[in-house]
Parts: sequence; structure tokens; C-alpha cells
Amino acid sequence: DSILFAWFAGSLASCGAVTFTNPFEVVKTRLQLQGELARATPNMVKPYHNVGQAFWVIGRNEGLRGLQKGLGPGYMYQIMLNGTRLGFYEPVKNVLYKVFTGQTSNGQKPVIPLNVAAGGLCGMAGAALGSPFFLVKTRMQSASDFAAVGFQHHYKSSIDGLRRIWKEGGVRGLYRGMDAAMMRAGAGSSVQLATYDHFKSFFSRRLAHRGLDGDSMATHFLASMVTGFFVCLVMNPFDVVSTRMYNQKAGAGGHGGALYRNPLQCFYKTVSTEGFFSL
Repeated sequence: DSILFAWFAGSLASCGAVTFTNPFEVVKTRLQLQGELARATPNMVKPYHNVGQAFWVIGRNEGLRGLQKGLGPGYMYQIMLNGTRLGFYEPVKNVLYKVFTGQTSNGQKPVIPLNVAAGGLCGMAGAALGSPFFLVKTRMQSASDFAAVGFQHHYKSSIDGLRRIWKEGGVRGLYRGMDAAMMRAGAGSSVQLATYDHFKSFFSRRLAHRGLDGDSMATHFLASMVTGFFVCLVMNPFDVVSTRMYNQKAGAGGHGGALYRNPLQCFYKTVSTEGFFSL
């Protein structure tokens, strides 16, 4: 019952959050795709210069619908990803604690490597389940008639996207880029869940004299803010690679990608062509 409740709560919370963050996902996707595998030159034209300008350009030319592209598959992805990683994090963590310490994590001082491992495993599992929805979401968010970046797929809807991908490449097509997404979610979840646990415990101890405990709203807020910084720092290179792996055109016969065979090649080609800070 606790797993089911955690799954439901995690899914509901993440869907509520993505309703407000999806416009920034659209902006992020387009910034990550523009200039793909192109060497920077003084004459290079980039339609998007920074987050604020990109937000303004998309909103002005494509309206609210443009800023909320991919929201439907985004909901489904969040249910698969966060429902899994938040629902199973505590059970998986307890299993690891029992194996390596002989007792559950309840009441113990946090063991950071075990928390990282539990977060990473749950994140990778959630990413694998939600990969087809992330694929469609990325391709819908990159599509633009005003300022196109990356390969343009132009799906009419989530269902149309899934249908066309299935027709083009079958199951392999639907799960193209899953390895990159698992790396992305594994890195992000291992840092997010373990760091959140650590800082929640840290703030509740250090600020106990101010009446804060582990379940107070202020403690959760402070831990979340610090965690968010570390997650972005670790996750962004994997996020760039994941976006490009998902958005690329299919290879000949619908097998593989036209630009990248795997995430490691994507890392290499991106850095060697655009430089380290392209990540």
C-alpha cells in the first residue's frame, strides 16, 4: 500500500509541477538543439540567444500552445518516471541497507553511496518505462514553423507521434534513445534523491533550535532548493545528449539514428565539434 501511495503521490505532484515547468522544457529543448554539430562562426545565426529571449520569441510567435507543446506526453512521462523512482526509492533503499548493513534505513545515519545507488536504480527504471513518451515529447517540443532547430518531425498529436514511430521502426523505434535517457535519469535521480535525503537531515539538525524538523515545509523547501542546484549541474550534459539522441532522424530502414549510434558517440561528436560548453 505504501508503494502504491508513493507512486500515486509522486505522479500527481510531478504532473502538477510539469504543468508550470513545461514552457521551460520547450525552451531548453530548442536551446540544446540549435547549432547541432555546427562549428561556431561569427556569422552563425541563432534564433534563440538565452532563456528569456527564447521564451519571448516562442510566446510571441507561437503563443501559449507553442510554449505548452508536448504537455500530454510530458504528463505520461512524469507518471512513468517519478511514479517509479519515488514509489520504489524507499523499498529499494531498504533492500540495499539490509544487504550491506544488516538493517533497514529507518533510524540509521544516511549512507550516501547506498542512497545514490537506490536513486540511480529507480531513476533508470522509470526512464526505461517512460522512454517512448519522452521521445514524442522531445520531438513535439522541437517542432516550429517559425524558428526550426534540429530535425523537424511535425506530429499532429501524441497518438500520431507514437503511431508514426511504431510504423517506422516498431518497438526499437519507440525505445530509440532509451540508453541516453537511462543515463540521464540515473545521474539525476542518484544525485536528487540522495542529496535531498542528506540535506533534509542536515537542515533539520542544524535548524532544530528554530523549530524545524524533518517534516516541516521550510526544511523540505531548503533541501529541495539545494538539491535542484546539484541536479542541474550533474544532469545537464546527459540531458543535452538525451535530447539530441531522441530528436535525430531515423537511420536507413528505420534502424538506429542518422547522426548518432549511441550516447557515447553523441558525447564525442558534440564536444569535438561544438566544444565542451555545448554540454
